[in-house]
Amino acid sequence: MTIDLDELAAFLVEAKKRTYAGLDDDASVASPLLEGSKQLDYQAGRFAYRDIYFGMGYFVGQETVSRETRVIWSMSYHGGIRPDLSDRGLIVAVYAFLRKALLRVDVDRPYRGPASFAVDDLSYRNESEGDLARFVGAETVFQSGRVVYDLRYGGGLLK
Repeated sequence: MTIDLDELAAFLVEAKKRTYAGLDDDASVASPLLEGSKQLDYQAGRFAYRDIYFGMGYFVGQETVSRETRVIWSMSYHGGIRPDLSDRGLIVAVYAFLRKALLRVDVDRPYRGPASFAVDDLSYRNESEGDLARFVGAETVFQSGRVVYDLRYGGGLLK
């Protein structure tokens, strides 16, 4: 099965904008496959996207893309708010800011958000290596220069 990486990248961008980044947990399905998880699904044409994760302050998850009935791409991730942070207002602000950054995902790096983004005292940085076929990366959110959130991710095409 030949996979058009440009087509896959465009689908991933659209899926991410129509799930967590664009709709937060409002995109969650009512009955997730795994009890206790959040599950976000999106489908267009031959492709189906699924993001399943556990946790909130610290979380672990996996995204998959299927073409027809076969999973062809996956990305796993883990991270969250720094454990020493307990200010609920700051935590809510960080996740709202993160979703704004994630809405800026593009086809050149359709894993998480852009290389950098900032609003007021919050800034986002995303560094990755590789390409859609095989990649690793890390994203960090800073408040006034101090790390308040970090996440690691990796994935690629499945063979």
